[in-house]
Amino acid sequence: MDTKVAAADGKDASLTIFYIVEPPEYEIMASYLLASIRTRFPANVKAIGYCPKHRYHELHPAVHVAHEKMGAEIRTFDTDGRFEPAYPHGNKILACLEPRETEWSMFADSDVLFIRDNTPGNILRAGHVSCSMAASMLWAEQSIWEDIYGALEMDIPPERYRLMRRSKGPVIPYFSSGLVAFPETDTTGKGRFPDVWYETAQIVDQVETLDRRRPYLDQMTLPAAIRRAGLDWNILPEEQHFILGGKLRNQPFPEDREIFTIHYRNMDNLRRSGKLGEARDNHNRLTGTKFVRRLV
Repeated sequence: MDTKVAAADGKDASLTIFYIVEPPEYEIMASYLLASIRTRFPANVKAIGYCPKHRYHELHPAVHVAHEKMGAEIRTFDTDGRFEPAYPHGNKILACLEPRETEWSMFADSDVLFIRDNTPGNILRAGHVSCSMAASMLWAEQSIWEDIYGALEMDIPPERYRLMRRSKGPVIPYFSSGLVAFPETDTTGKGRFPDVWYETAQIVDQVETLDRRRPYLDQMTLPAAIRRAGLDWNILPEEQHFILGGKLRNQPFPEDREIFTIHYRNMDNLRRSGKLGEARDNHNRLTGTKFVRRLV
């Protein structure tokens, strides 16, 4: 297969979907996520769970069994000294840095569930990082971008978009880092995207006047990292990353929409959405042992 052609159109490109597996809460969510990947994506899509190396020994044995039965790996990554002080939300960036064998990778937060049949071609776009608008940006005013882009010696992007949930109007690009798909190779000569994202986060993390860089460092640097890597953003439709909770907390799940992916945030939201049973059923069907079922 010509990798350039595959990477260009996304339809036949090889893809790894990866996520964080960390005890106790994220090992259960990660197992649900993996079951949804195996249910909703083609069989040739690879899946990898990443656990911080210092916590690997804490993983429940059933998590290892579940990943083995569903044809996925659990790999480790180092966190020591990667962010100072420690920044657990940065684990997604550290996981992105790890090498993978496919042409494309997509990071998904552990509290994500795929609920409709999907293909890489619906998500990937050559020369782009695919992501969705963030649900809201209640933690800061728009003036914060002056400090962020100033530290990076970049102009603020001219584009303006509405946030997914709470938006007074079009705003400076601000994306969710809960679902991010990117090419694994450097096609622009400016560096592999995860390396650029990590470098961008390190620069912005030194701006002491940015009081809210923890825990928002990953999201506040994502748009700038995309442009610094010589790529552009492919803004996914809400149906490809439907964020629950917040403004939608007490609203019924919109069954009349073709939603492919939900980001449920916590088990209460998953239960209220009516999708908890589906998550458990997929997991039990694909693992099939009482030992693993105890996990959920």
